[in-house]
Amino acid sequence: MMRWFYSLVFYLSLPLVVVRLLWRARSAPAYARRWGERFGFFAARPGNRPAIWLHAVSVGETLAALPLIKQLQLRYPQHDLIVTTTTPTGSERVKAAFGETVFHVYAPYDLPDCLGRFLRRARPQLAVIMETELWPNTIAACHKRQIPVVIANARLSEKSARGYGRFAALATPMLQQVSMVAAQAQADGQRFVNLGVPSDKLSVTGNIKFDLTLDATVRAQAQAIRQRWQGTGQASNSARPILLAASTHQGEDALLLQAFATLLPEHPSLLLVLVPRHPERFERVAAEASRNYRLQKHSEGGAVAADTQVVVGDTMGELLALLGASDLVFMGGTWVPNGGHNLIEPAAWAKPVFCGPSLFNFAEVSRLLKEAGGLQVVETPADLALAVAQALSSPERSERMGQAAQQVADANRGALERLLGVIDHQLM
Repeated sequence: MMRWFYSLVFYLSLPLVVVRLLWRARSAPAYARRWGERFGFFAARPGNRPAIWLHAVSVGETLAALPLIKQLQLRYPQHDLIVTTTTPTGSERVKAAFGETVFHVYAPYDLPDCLGRFLRRARPQLAVIMETELWPNTIAACHKRQIPVVIANARLSEKSARGYGRFAALATPMLQQVSMVAAQAQADGQRFVNLGVPSDKLSVTGNIKFDLTLDATVRAQAQAIRQRWQGTGQASNSARPILLAASTHQGEDALLLQAFATLLPEHPSLLLVLVPRHPERFERVAAEASRNYRLQKHSEGGAVAADTQVVVGDTMGELLALLGASDLVFMGGTWVPNGGHNLIEPAAWAKPVFCGPSLFNFAEVSRLLKEAGGLQVVETPADLALAVAQALSSPERSERMGQAAQQVADANRGALERLLGVIDHQLM
């Protein structure tokens, strides 16, 4: 009954959903395209091969899922891989990484008729849903058709658990229909159990983001970017230091520029690289920074001029290499109540990591990094300026911090193989 009421409210809200798509399309035109896919209208998956459906809502979940998708392709060559996303940025990452080797469409809205059309056209044998993308009708539709559902790399913050708890009449039946929850940490798993997941359907597999591989290609890309930023023909660790602010959100860039202004008198060669999380913000951030600082855009290519003070990272798909090209990293989404972004990537590069206090999306990772001394939480721009100044003044301290972060990243590998074991069991 509760799910019926939820569906009714969703149907009645569809005009607002369409208006929201149009509104978002003002800054990101891709939101105005491919609407049919969101309602389950697309050409059916060709052939009769069995298929695994993997859903990753946006770019962060998609990037985390890339190694998993690659392993599934190797492990199950007789299966097609169906990969869905919700956002255009996630869609672009799937296309860039896999091209035609996967069947890709936008995920359908969580409405019975949309899901019916999607499942008839996609015909998955198994559904793998990344992290916390929990939708009652999606899971019910799979359960009705005897399609197992695995919540992969599952995380559930205390805040999210309280939110689901307020709608227990809807959330508990949904979670009881899940085939397996592969949780990032014991605390995440316990919250799922408290909300209704049977304990025998929980496996704590760890965070697959730790299974990051910095291959020769990305290392070479990072080296080339560093050379450009240094403005020289060769990389030099003794040249101008680089502070990179990754995945920033609205409101954070102004605070970072405040910290930068504090640092410049004592560290005039410092280069600040701002990398907004969403591409529709690239131009706004560039305009904001250029009011007071000499600016270049990363997309322009070429060496950074000696008098350039700020670079805006206005490209997609390069963040891992940008992190490798930097000296110090501030992780965005932490000075706003967003819960943070992937702290493991800078840690894998042995970079000292700084962030604000909003870390609920990476609670376990941030705890491990803080305890090891690889992460420093800074509450204000003044705190960040002081922390960065200390790191710049003491290379030994900075190196210890980076090595501590890297040791955490290395020590927690293995989650991907454990998750693949969970998926293997569901496909037996």
